[in-house]
Amino acid sequence: MKKTIITVVGKDTVGIIAKVCTYLANNKVNILDISQTIVQGYFNMMMIVDAGQSPKAVGELAQDLNVLGEEIGVGIRCQNEEIFEKMHRI
Repeated sequence: MKKTIITVVGKDTVGIIAKVCTYLANNKVNILDISQTIVQGYFNMMMIVDAGQSPKAVGELAQDLNVLGEEIGVGIRCQNEEIFEKMHRI
């Protein structure tokens, strides 16, 4: 399993979850856990995914998701779980 953390933040619009999840499904990335909220019109989503079956490396997934985010008007970050944990350790 290659756990990866994906965060999506931006102004709420129709189809954000659908577009991100469609990209992930098309690249054989399995969603393990997902949380999303909308606060005063701003969308925030965090996903824990398994990218172990994807034909793409995490770096390539991150680049693709960044481009997708620009297309739909949100910021999308994709990080390996180990890097995420080390960055957020107190």
